[in-house]
Amino acid sequence: MREAVIFPSTRRTAGAGRRRGAFSNRVLNRPNLHLETDVEVDKVLSTGAARPGVTFRRGTETLTARAKGEVVLCAGAIGSVSVLHRSGIGPAAWLNDLGIPVLHASEGVGRNLQDHLQLRMMYRVSGAKTLNQIYYAPLGRPLMALQYALLRRGPMTMAASQLGIFTRSDAGQERPNVQFHISPCRWTASARRCIVSRPSRWRRAILRPTSRGTVRLTSARDGKMEIKPNYLSTDQDRHIAAQCLRLTRKLMQQPALARYRPEEFRPGPSVSDGEADLIHAAGDIGTTIFHPVGTAKMGLASDPLAVLDERLKVRGVENLRVIDASVMPTLVSGNTNTPTIMIADKGAAMVIEDALAR
Repeated sequence: MREAVIFPSTRRTAGAGRRRGAFSNRVLNRPNLHLETDVEVDKVLSTGAARPGVTFRRGTETLTARAKGEVVLCAGAIGSVSVLHRSGIGPAAWLNDLGIPVLHASEGVGRNLQDHLQLRMMYRVSGAKTLNQIYYAPLGRPLMALQYALLRRGPMTMAASQLGIFTRSDAGQERPNVQFHISPCRWTASARRCIVSRPSRWRRAILRPTSRGTVRLTSARDGKMEIKPNYLSTDQDRHIAAQCLRLTRKLMQQPALARYRPEEFRPGPSVSDGEADLIHAAGDIGTTIFHPVGTAKMGLASDPLAVLDERLKVRGVENLRVIDASVMPTLVSGNTNTPTIMIADKGAAMVIEDALAR
């Protein structure tokens, strides 16, 4: 495989085997910061002449918080849309259907949803110790827990994938357009846990999908959302998905892996290398890799779907800003965590700059 970038995942997560909130931990003791937990934001209050704010629920109690400056919404590509819709900010037709008074008609709120679709191929291997064997060995789970509790080491400190690859789905691609995540275990789709059979899991994500979906509120009363990613809805995405499965099969046939006798069991040898069969299989084994973005994108005023301006302010609404992954006009060619942190850092700087300029 030429022009592939392979990166080993770190064995231990940051901070003595635990993930940490590197930013929030530094400021929680500031006198001008008040943190509310176990609450759910309902809606943004009027942002006109009155002081802007939000209403939120703590159990059965509804509370109000007002701001001297502005409201910054950071609930993510799904949650921010939910709050905006409940606040009357979104496509007028969608809000009218729910009986929500339109505060500001913004057609892009909830549109332009993009996500990395992962295609989970699985192989049984021999001659290699997998996490499944450790997990299901006698005393395997207690020993894993003890190793973590005493030493902050072992399988419980490992990332979900231990190896990754960036490569091209075919020679016609100018740059890598596929990302592989490789794990020495099989994960169930629902419980997110390893299960036995000595498998190795190969997940690959289409890095620059052309498919676009929607997120919309379907009930103003209970806040239910409809999420329609529309994966594989374009010819380009379907073709790349088929190429991804072919590429994985080619990788597993390499001489370096022969001693492990890899045996494909998902989607399985009954699925041919034909385009139609592989596209159908991609639909069966595909699922989200939890990288939704773009549902409140920033852009030019001439773009009817641009919800935010270049300073992440909601167009047509005063004192309201969105700072999270929903602001991305297009999906980045890789994991979204670091770019979202960058957006947060830049957005925070903009908030400070604008406050000082008032």
